Order: sequence, then structure tokens, then C-alpha cells
Amino acid sequence: MRDLVAGMKYLVGGQKWVGRHGRWWGFGMLPALLTLAGYAVALVFLGGWSKDLADWATPFADHWSSPWQGLLRDALAAIAFGGGLLLSLLTFTAVTLLVGQPFYEALSAKVDETEGGAPTPPESPLWRELVIAVRDSVSVLVRVAAFGVVLFACGFIPVIGQTVVPALGFLVSGFFLTVELVAVALQRRGVPQRERIRLLRARLGLALGFGTPLILAFLVPLVTVLAMPGAVAGATLLARDLALDLALDPVRDAAPADEQEPESAAEPASRPATGNPYATS
Repeated sequence: MRDLVAGMKYLVGGQKWVGRHGRWWGFGMLPALLTLAGYAVALVFLGGWSKDLADWATPFADHWSSPWQGLLRDALAAIAFGGGLLLSLLTFTAVTLLVGQPFYEALSAKVDETEGGAPTPPESPLWRELVIAVRDSVSVLVRVAAFGVVLFACGFIPVIGQTVVPALGFLVSGFFLTVELVAVALQRRGVPQRERIRLLRARLGLALGFGTPLILAFLVPLVTVLAMPGAVAGATLLARDLALDLALDPVRDAAPADEQEPESAAEPASRPATGNPYATS
């Protein structure tokens, strides 16, 4: 429960950070605004052509009598548009993160700078960072889709499918949203995606407390535009403390030896279980 509340505090803390740095809030909204504009154009295009698409997909109904032909094609047009709208809602955040990679990298670096102890950025070209971001985003989407298939099947279970399954769906989505958001800061610290997921699984309450309220808010694209900069800032704050717990953060690395905890000191309760290769001994 303590981790769950802590995750919410990081979320609020990120929104407060961008509130204190208004220029960076506006800067961080640009990717979401660009993505929203692109999705709006695509949906307008789909709405205008959905009827033609339904006509093309049902040549067998050309000779059907009224009203059956119109009912079938109108229903297919509505399904096509509804499917496009649902797909846009499901992918909007992932596409925004992908489009905004350079923006959010700069925003996250600024958070590190203002909080102190910013890590040295990796010596790799921008195109390579983008390739890694695309690969990691696709990997997350595949995982979410796999969970989605299982949860969809469980949705047919009476009572449970209408109560427990939707709640689990939001929790799963919230966890993987946290994975994507902390990727900006943890990738800069040299933590690969597999280890990021393992690290957040060890602090599951923290990940859910941060990501689940966001996933509920992000169901409305306009809220995504306004809240995304603060979400990135909050994820950076969260990643900083996670990395500090694992002695990956330069703040810990740069600390004088007499200020560091002795090796015999008790392990903090928040550290992940033994077996994480990034955990300190």
C-alpha cells in the first residue's frame, strides 16, 4: 500500500514540476498536440471514406433489396469508424511517446539537471536511440496485446468478466504505461528494457500507483496532451529514486566513501529481491 501511494505522489510531483517550469510544460505538450492532429485528420478521412470502404467490402450485396443493403453497409461503416476510434485510443499514448522521443528526452534531462546528479547521456546517434525506442514500444504493445487476448477471453466468464476483468485490464495497462514512461530516464542510465520490467515488477505497487491513474486519464486524448509533460517529469523522478536504490544513479556513485552506507548496513525494504543483477550486495 505504501508503494501504491508513493507512485501516486510521483505522478503529482511530476505535474507540480512542470507547473513550476511552464516553458517545459508547453515544450512537452508539442508531441501530443502533433499526434492528436494526425489522429484527427486520419479519423476525419476514415469517417468520409468508411461508407465507400463498406461498399467495396460487400460486392455480394450489390443486388440486395432495400433496406437490407443499406443496413448492412451502414453497420459495416460504423464498425470501421468505431474500430479506428478504438485503435486510436489504444495507441495514442504509445505513438505520442514515439513521436516525442527527442522532446521527452530533453524534458527528462532537464528534470535530472534541476534535481541534481544528471547521468552522462549515452554516446550514440539519435537514429539509434529512435530505433531502440521503436523496438521497445513494439515489445510493450505485443505484451499488452497478449494480456488483452487473455483478458478478452476471460470477459465471457459470468460476473467476473464484467467486474474483475476490466479492473485487471486497467492495472495491466497502467503497469506497461509506467514501463514506457520510465524508459526515457532509465535508458539514459543504461538499463535495458528487460531489466526495467523486472525492476518495476519488484516494485509493482509503485508502478501501478503511478500508471493506473494515468491510463484512466489518458482515455481522453485532450487530457493526454495536458498531462503528458508532467507524466514524463514524474516518471523521471520515479526512475531517479529507483536507480538510486540500485546504486545506478550518479548521485550515489559520486558520493564520498565516508558518506556511503557500509556494506553491512541493512538492505532498504524497497529494494528488489535478490537475483536482480542491478541490485547492490
